[in-house]
Amino acid sequence: MAHTLSLMIPVVIDTNVLVAGLRSDGGASRAVLRLALQGKIEPLFGNALWLEYEDLLGRPVWTDAATSQERHQVLAAPARVGRWVSIYYGWRPNLPDEADNHLIELAMAGGAAAIITHNIRDIRHGELLLNRLRVYTPAEFLEKTR
Repeated sequence: MAHTLSLMIPVVIDTNVLVAGLRSDGGASRAVLRLALQGKIEPLFGNALWLEYEDLLGRPVWTDAATSQERHQVLAAPARVGRWVSIYYGWRPNLPDEADNHLIELAMAGGAAAIITHNIRDIRHGELLLNRLRVYTPAEFLEKTR
């Protein structure tokens, strides 16, 4: 990938990375979120991904340390540094799990350099070969961008 972090790298951050980053004080997922908040990567958002973020933040898996309203305020930070992308073309069928196809569509529509996810097995093995688009775990992404 050979990007340096001095450039704004457009990426799609899968919901599982957002949740992992919010639930732990450290680790690669948290580091990816920090890069976004520091303006070193540009998270891309679309309707389907944003709805997933909102849905997961509203679920009862969180502790009582934060209210539902406070958890939704967490979305305001990446929203300020990210870019909203409208998707006009569907790349389906592509992935084994239909629910993941929106990530490919968002990445293609937004010109993403990578999709960052913990679900690399399914997302890397789509039917379409998307040569420029990379799929990384948070740790792999951090290693490739150093």
